[in-house]
Amino acid sequence: MAATLGSLLLLLGLAARVPAPAAAAKMKVVEEPNSFGLNNPFLPQTSRLQPKRDPSPLSGPAHLFRLAGKCFSLVESTYKYELCPFHNVTQHEQTFRWNAYSGILGIWHEWEISNNTFRGMWMRDGDSCRARSRQSKVELTCGKSNRLAHVSEPSTCVYALTFETPLVCHPHSLLVYPALPTALQRRWDRVEQSLADELITTQGHAKLLRALFEEAGYLKPPEEGDSAQEGGAKGLVFQTLETCSEAHKELSKEIRRLRSVLTQHGIPYAETTSSEHVVLRSPTDGTAEQLRGDPGLRGDTL
Repeated sequence: MAATLGSLLLLLGLAARVPAPAAAAKMKVVEEPNSFGLNNPFLPQTSRLQPKRDPSPLSGPAHLFRLAGKCFSLVESTYKYELCPFHNVTQHEQTFRWNAYSGILGIWHEWEISNNTFRGMWMRDGDSCRARSRQSKVELTCGKSNRLAHVSEPSTCVYALTFETPLVCHPHSLLVYPALPTALQRRWDRVEQSLADELITTQGHAKLLRALFEEAGYLKPPEEGDSAQEGGAKGLVFQTLETCSEAHKELSKEIRRLRSVLTQHGIPYAETTSSEHVVLRSPTDGTAEQLRGDPGLRGDTL
């Protein structure tokens, strides 16, 4: 009897050491950090970022195309910025607030070109911000490795990013002319020759080059309503007094040239003066007749 009782107690002790069934065990939940993005499959569809459009096609120097499909992150203050060249720029608030901000700061749109050089990548049509869309300009600078070095917001809803890469360390790495197809290079040569022969003005030169860059895919044609969307006025807009003065000088130079051509061929021309007067100048006799009213109506009667 004592042996039987001892065996029973031994069995009960072993049973106490057997773990409970898995279904009854308390599960431990491991919380992974939130991962935001345009195509994160682990987020509900309503929580994913919704881009307004697709990125523009690849364009620019071919050696930069190896950056496509890659993303580079930078955490500044409480925000994480992510740059995906030729794709988009996003911003994610690194807090545990229930409504932490996560949005698109721009989608790859076009290059900024000046002085025959690719000056920066424009990411436009980001999330709505007041009466316009967020946009970002990415400046490419020489660096030992590919990294997003700095992000700032110089003006409301407009962001400035600095991206370092060894791909732009060569002094000619961002020149526009070598990146063009041969046919467009020859066309550019003809434009420069026309400017040298004074067959076109500097404004005409700039206009022809822009059309050339648009054809190459480096720039996008201005869409109707762009000025209104950005809160600007239609027509010519000069950023500084210096650019306005330069444009005035060029226009005055062109007017003098056209007057000279008219004079050489003996063609009278109308010149507007103050108080809405129009002076008809004849290169043959040098007389001038002052007219009031609509010069177009008077011109029809001549």
